Amino acid sequence: MNEHAARIEALELRWMRAWVNGDKKEMKALTSRDFIFLLGSTRPTILDRTSWLDAAPERLRCDSYRFGNIYVRRHGALAIFAAPVELEATLDDKPLFAGAFMTDLWKRSKLRRRWTLVERVLAPADADAGLTGAVRSMQRWR
Repeated sequence: MNEHAARIEALELRWMRAWVNGDKKEMKALTSRDFIFLLGSTRPTILDRTSWLDAAPERLRCDSYRFGNIYVRRHGALAIFAAPVELEATLDDKPLFAGAFMTDLWKRSKLRRRWTLVERVLAPADADAGLTGAVRSMQRWR
């Protein structure tokens, strides 16, 4: 693994640990202002940064995770992280999907030269028809 891939993987682990610990401050520090969470399904649904940060500690909880084979590729100031992931997560205290594929886009800022998460796409292995409505209910702009 090269130095860049190791750096992005370490950032992913920090972000996931912050989600597991309900650490809004750490998740906020690691996400860009224009962060988007996209639930990839037949009816894709998004959460913006504010909606995600409000939902993650209470409504959309992650108790544990495990990545499968990890893929990292750098494109200048951008980096892609992709991996299958096993999650123990709940949405409003109801079990969420267990298996998913995750793709994250990281961007390195020009001024501070630090990496932030711009977009997370999480596509569940088994789509639940009610999942998109539940995620949509967390959108703060509605």
